[in-house]
Amino acid sequence: MAGTAHFNHLGHTVTDIAQARRFYEELLGFRFWWDLEVPEDLASRVMMVPPPVQLTATYLWRPDLVLNLMHFGAEGARERYRERRLNEPGYTHIALSVDDHPGVLARVPDYGGEVLEESLGPESAWGQAVFIRDPDGQLIELVSMAWRSQLPPPPA
Repeated sequence: MAGTAHFNHLGHTVTDIAQARRFYEELLGFRFWWDLEVPEDLASRVMMVPPPVQLTATYLWRPDLVLNLMHFGAEGARERYRERRLNEPGYTHIALSVDDHPGVLARVPDYGGEVLEESLGPESAWGQAVFIRDPDGQLIELVSMAWRSQLPPPPA
């Protein structure tokens, strides 16, 4: 490999920063890190969205993931929601292991999300997995902690 690469963040466009923060912080344990009001010329160019953009980037942190909640404040900069399927090319979801799988699932609707009951897998040595949607429809796979105990050691 030429040079070094480090994980930076995962970008996620949201329609309501406060609602998204509440979902990811209170339900899934992310912590607020910092906000950036992105300068208009930079936001438009890098995001490839015609101005005005009015981009706010809110960074949430976990020891294993940085999530960048992006809010496009300008009316013309927003796209309408389109449901994506897991078999479409590209990034489809994030997966998080949680200690209290049934407890977290029970609270998802309280935070504006939806549990996709039809995706609830059976209990196994790998634990249990199910998909939820956040308030903006983003798919998140919630997996019980048993999953992590079954994983091989990471590469050195």
